[in-house]
Amino acid sequence: METSVFLAKFWGWYLLIFFFILSFNPQRIRQIFEDLKDQKFLILAAFAAIILGLLNILFHNIWEPDWRFIITGLGWISLFIGLGLFVFPDSTTRRLTTLNIRFVQVIYIILFLMGIFLLNMGYQLVLY
Repeated sequence: METSVFLAKFWGWYLLIFFFILSFNPQRIRQIFEDLKDQKFLILAAFAAIILGLLNILFHNIWEPDWRFIITGLGWISLFIGLGLFVFPDSTTRRLTTLNIRFVQVIYIILFLMGIFLLNMGYQLVLY
């Protein structure tokens, strides 16, 4: 359970920080997608996502129907996005860009709510 709490805090802060960066500087997301056209940046981003996802899965691969499943899901999503960027860079970048353009407000709200929820699970601010 200690790993679950640590990863809930990590992912909670990560998602909340990412939400605020995108909210206060929306040009940053366009810059990231422009940088993905550069092969060096793409490979580094893919390796970072693969490492983050793989470490998350190795330490926390819990498929129980509770809040810990969110952490496992984030690890698998990170791994698959990293593998997609590494193996199929053009189609994965195109899909991520299309997804971001169409659902930008929904993605922001999901990032915020998931971050708050995971921080609550990590710090037990409001008992669940």
